[in-house]
Amino acid sequence: MKSKTIILILTALLSNSHDVFAVCKGSIHNPFSEVCWECIFPIQIGGVKISKNPSGLPDDDKITSPVCVCPTPLGIPRPGIPISFWEPARYIETVKDAYCFPSLGLSLSNPKNGFLDGSTICGGGTQEGTSTFQQAHYFIYPIWTMMELFIDFICVEHSGFDLAYMTEVDPTWNDDALAMIMYPETLLFANMPAQLSCMADSAGSNAGRPVTALYWCMGSWGSAYPMSGHINEDDMTEASIGLAARMIYKMARIGAICDTGVTLCSCVPTLIWIKKHYRFNIAKPVKGSQCIPIGRSANIWGQMKNPALPASGNASDNFMYILFRKRTCCAF
Repeated sequence: MKSKTIILILTALLSNSHDVFAVCKGSIHNPFSEVCWECIFPIQIGGVKISKNPSGLPDDDKITSPVCVCPTPLGIPRPGIPISFWEPARYIETVKDAYCFPSLGLSLSNPKNGFLDGSTICGGGTQEGTSTFQQAHYFIYPIWTMMELFIDFICVEHSGFDLAYMTEVDPTWNDDALAMIMYPETLLFANMPAQLSCMADSAGSNAGRPVTALYWCMGSWGSAYPMSGHINEDDMTEASIGLAARMIYKMARIGAICDTGVTLCSCVPTLIWIKKHYRFNIAKPVKGSQCIPIGRSANIWGQMKNPALPASGNASDNFMYILFRKRTCCAF
């Protein structure tokens, strides 16, 4: 385990133990039992499918040639074999309890005494509807490298486990007005026609085909804007995965991630995400067995995924989602 992970765990252990275990319930993530490994399929080599597609989701690979060529730093073309699959390389936590890390089963002490904690607020008859707020954590999670599998395979990310982003320290995530100032294009989509167009994306997402052109939509999960932790959804499970998807969009928007499914030769920065290149699998509080495309309604996959805790009778409302990203690669 990398040094940053060890430091994070030690910091949590040294914090107030009563606060740690009274607020944030969970257990350390088990990659063997809490990852839906079927979501890596289908796999194509040289344009030929060598595996079934147990997820049932459409997979629009355009690989037709058995050979590919990529440039090298020296300018010499490098031939290879095109390969495509779905890589579990990241995971996202969305939590009601600030500084809670359900994947580690621990929590850091909250210096603001619950000020950054999440909640669900009913808008009543004079507002648009119920608003749910949660914090989010974006982890780099090269699971195959950590498990020492495919260590010589060029098409697998070879990096270390790391916490890349946490919203508790991001003021734009905690304030809608500040988020609008930082991302002024929000005003373009804060109108009825733009939001009504998301109905088409919702229909496509539930069929497994998110509409890439409607990049401000997240299907049945609502809008990608504002880029904050508030989402108009009263179902906590659907709100949590909607905020996980919004975190992907936010990371892409600030240039912090790239898309491995655009070309065979490199990971391409995409300031506007390509939604069909991402899918989720819920790992906590209850592991799911479905691969979830961006925008698919929780009515299809979310039943009994946020059960009440035995001690309090209340749901934990702290979630962990494995992020599978489309990987196309010219292997040699």
